[in-house]
Amino acid sequence: MKRPGGKLQILLTVGIILLAGCAGAVPGDQGLADSDANGNSTVEAANGTVEVHYINVGQSVSTLVVGPEGETMLIDTGHYNDDGEYVLEYLRRHDITRIDHLVTSHNDADHIGGNAAVIEYYETEADGIGAIYDPGIAASTQTYGEYLDAVEEHDVTLYETREGDALSFGDVDVDVLGPPEPYLEDEARNENSIVLKLTHGGTSFLLSGDAEDDQEAYLIDAYGAELRSTVLKAGHHGSSSSSSEPFLDAVQPRAIVVSSGYDSQYGHPHEEVLQRLSDRSIPAYWTATHGDVVLVSDGSGVSVQTQRDAPTDPRAIRDGEPIEPGTSGDVVERTRLGDGPAEGDTDADDGTDGEADDAADENETTATDPGAALEVATINADAEGDDRENLIDEYVVFENAGDDAVDLSGWTVEDEAGRSYEFPEGFTLEAGATVTLRTGSGTDTATELYWGSGSPVWNNDGDTVILTADDGERVLEVSYE
Repeated sequence: MKRPGGKLQILLTVGIILLAGCAGAVPGDQGLADSDANGNSTVEAANGTVEVHYINVGQSVSTLVVGPEGETMLIDTGHYNDDGEYVLEYLRRHDITRIDHLVTSHNDADHIGGNAAVIEYYETEADGIGAIYDPGIAASTQTYGEYLDAVEEHDVTLYETREGDALSFGDVDVDVLGPPEPYLEDEARNENSIVLKLTHGGTSFLLSGDAEDDQEAYLIDAYGAELRSTVLKAGHHGSSSSSSEPFLDAVQPRAIVVSSGYDSQYGHPHEEVLQRLSDRSIPAYWTATHGDVVLVSDGSGVSVQTQRDAPTDPRAIRDGEPIEPGTSGDVVERTRLGDGPAEGDTDADDGTDGEADDAADENETTATDPGAALEVATINADAEGDDRENLIDEYVVFENAGDDAVDLSGWTVEDEAGRSYEFPEGFTLEAGATVTLRTGSGTDTATELYWGSGSPVWNNDGDTVILTADDGERVLEVSYE
């Protein structure tokens, strides 16, 4: 793994002259998660919660991070055509009075559109900006010029930020994975995006700017399994030039967030990307249909909250209704990404092909209703052959380990992506009996039920089986990896 001991450099805004030397108040390399002798990451207990807000800014991107002690980081500020209006509205609506870290992933106008306005507002009407972080590659646009003018006018510290740097953010580790030294692709701005990995306990978020295939390949070569993250922000607004198959396989996200416009002139997100996500059963949250997406990590799991309830199946996300950028409204929890993902787990395949027998012993199980006698006996997430063509062989087996029959009428089974199956009216599981819930279609019997899904449900690389009673009480959770 390549981990250069980089130091942040100050950028003089006049002429963009680089001064060699470190910025005293900025910490050096903190490194990624430590590993044990077997190469598996070791995770410290987390304090408090971290919020990651993917703001609905149309065909653009802006991400707000709020740390456990109220620290704030704003990554990108939206499109030049609205001059940061949506971003500033969102920040004021959430009572953000100071930006401790303003990160420019790269200097394209659709990422720095609100930089000047944000700097002006926070330096004149609020509590200021701690520092700005920039990859150091200039642009020849009016938007970029206005951004630098605002930096100079208000004398805000501006750091050139490169791979190996780290930002101080309380108990949250923030590692800078890109751009490298020297720059990639003749200093192409997309391919030299600032890439951040935020780690809070056993959860992590990978923010990849507009990194495309070359920078993704570099990251894979430099970091490998250490890229693994709970949530990935799709690179370049869901363009087919990003979120490559090797990159997705390295990151292994449990969910992905796409920030782009509903009627994107570029066709984002591209169908090729959606197919790659579908092939891996990765749920997708799209700001164009879900609105603002807020992920809240307590260090062991991530609560996924959105303004709108919309499809997360990658092949169906365009079926959701559009929500205009800047639309106000509270977010609602839609699902929770399973507790304690094993960040950077490099264990070899154990040869079970996704089958988890004796799940109560081998998987993390939480019974929120102590009286529930139901158990998950087997999970077969990896059907033989092509999962999509053999949905009958993807299944979960439930067992009634109690002494009394359980009426499952109206009970639901969900995965982490929120896909849901409801047990048929009148279905009862007798004491000591089992029932197999198969993903595909078929005729229900007393021992076999059929989800009727047209695509795989259970993620081969890890998921959570959630059983909820008809009164809404969560009875059982079983996670597997």
